[in-house]
Amino acid sequence: MSKESNLKFSSAVVLGPLLTILSIWIVFWIEVRFDINLNEFGIKPRSVKGLRGILFSPFIHGSIEHLYNNTIPLGTLTAAIFYFYNKNAVKVLLFGVVLSGFFTWLIGRPSYHIGASGLIYVLVSFIFFKGILAKHYRLIALSLAIVFLYGSMIWYIFPIKEGISWEGHLSGFLVGLLLAFIFKTKLTKEKRYSWERDGYNEEEDEFLKHFDENGNFIETTDRTNEEVEINYYFKEKKSKD
Repeated sequence: MSKESNLKFSSAVVLGPLLTILSIWIVFWIEVRFDINLNEFGIKPRSVKGLRGILFSPFIHGSIEHLYNNTIPLGTLTAAIFYFYNKNAVKVLLFGVVLSGFFTWLIGRPSYHIGASGLIYVLVSFIFFKGILAKHYRLIALSLAIVFLYGSMIWYIFPIKEGISWEGHLSGFLVGLLLAFIFKTKLTKEKRYSWERDGYNEEEDEFLKHFDENGNFIETTDRTNEEVEINYYFKEKKSKD
């Protein structure tokens, strides 16, 4: 795994979450404004017509509560992935939507599955497992933060509550795990000083040669008896006649 600076702020950290959240709110506003129901554009498992929901379902929500519950985690997780995994962020989002939607289409109940929760589970799973696999202290800290904030979501990959697409949650969780193994992450190269490197020898250190074993500075050049030659140059001033 190559080591390069990856943890840098960019405009994508703001624009990514902003565009994602705006898109789902605009779709919901269109439904309310024009009194239409787009649920039929959701994922309908094992039906040809339901395949279109793989792309459309993340933008469709059944109620304002459903939309609100997905807005905050989607914005937070999208910002995190664009900051910590900026090289792979777009690929994770695109593959996450397509693969989690396809798996939901395969295993889901014969009903319309809508909402961005499948993508949220992709991001939670990817960020958590990628931090563990990368073994980088910042990414591990991010993984622990994800556990603290969204750890309770794990229960919703099981059919414990009626009306929730646990199939979409399970698909998103598994896809996030899969992508964590597939995509390589370029990490920040840790700065190491010369004395931290292998093969370091104190006796060959040019800086330490100026000090004795007690840490006292050693004057390596005796200048007290040196003769100093000073040359003076005079410029004659021309007299005015």
